[in-house]
Amino acid sequence: MLGFLPPALKAICLSILFTASSALANVVVVLNSRDANITLIDVATQTKLANVPAGKEPHHLYPTPDGKFLMVANAAGNSISIYDPLTGAAKGQITGIPDPYHLALSPDNKWMVIAANRLNHVDLFAYSTGPDGLPALKLVKRWPVGLVPSHIVWSADNRHVFVTLQESNEIVAFDIVSQTQIWKIKTGKLPAGIAITPDDKLLMVGIMGEDYVDIIDWRKARSVQKLRTAAGAHAMRALGDRKHQFVSNRVANSISMVDMTTMTVVDTFPVPGGPDCMEISADMKTLYVTSRWAKQLSIIDLATRKVIKQVPVGSSPHGVYVHKRAGIL
Repeated sequence: MLGFLPPALKAICLSILFTASSALANVVVVLNSRDANITLIDVATQTKLANVPAGKEPHHLYPTPDGKFLMVANAAGNSISIYDPLTGAAKGQITGIPDPYHLALSPDNKWMVIAANRLNHVDLFAYSTGPDGLPALKLVKRWPVGLVPSHIVWSADNRHVFVTLQESNEIVAFDIVSQTQIWKIKTGKLPAGIAITPDDKLLMVGIMGEDYVDIIDWRKARSVQKLRTAAGAHAMRALGDRKHQFVSNRVANSISMVDMTTMTVVDTFPVPGGPDCMEISADMKTLYVTSRWAKQLSIIDLATRKVIKQVPVGSSPHGVYVHKRAGIL
């Protein structure tokens, strides 16, 4: 209804609309990587609020430690855009970040690691906060790695960081204190999402080109189990109970629920459209999944493990975030 307005005035009106619509509600943020925009969805009504412009190819995101801002990595735009996650208002931009595909902040909030997916390197940045409360990054180290660095996870001690290398079929580990690569090991075809168990002992790696999660003892740098889920095992999202991990099976159009205490699959349920990134509501009752090939956000009731609604979003929806959720687990 605002299409007739000049772009500048339209942006002002949209900002007012976002604020009025979402001031009292939690919001789901979805990155539409092919459309270079972000969809905001009202949690309570499960309806779309609006789209917000982003940089080119926004794939992954990360909230600031205080939860006030959301960092969106624009891979082809060589930048990180900063937003108010509740209203969608643009708050700033960090430029000159080459090919930021995936990003992860250390548990102590001192370091950020970014995977340059197309450029085959991993960057270590010192993370800080400016007087305005906005995040700032300073490049400290660049590590050349194998082909297509993809997803990142930190160890609990803030010292080690692990990155999957999709087209090298490898996982690489770095020591942040010495700022050196400490090991690189082979894994299955097209390793993608990576998580670490709550006890900090094991890595879980989605083997997208096959049908399993590779369980790795990272201190010994070796695989200890191949946990079968379904075809296209891809992304990870912990439930938040320190026991269960969800795995999206992008080819099989399903999600598996893994008990991390026994490393067994306790359930697998259908989710259409190439399920990709996942998020959990603060009460752990709802799972939000980007259906990558269907231009939808799939909403799953975890009590029944059924899709209760699909909300239309943009092309190739990827990263997803729920504002006011219960931390990053």
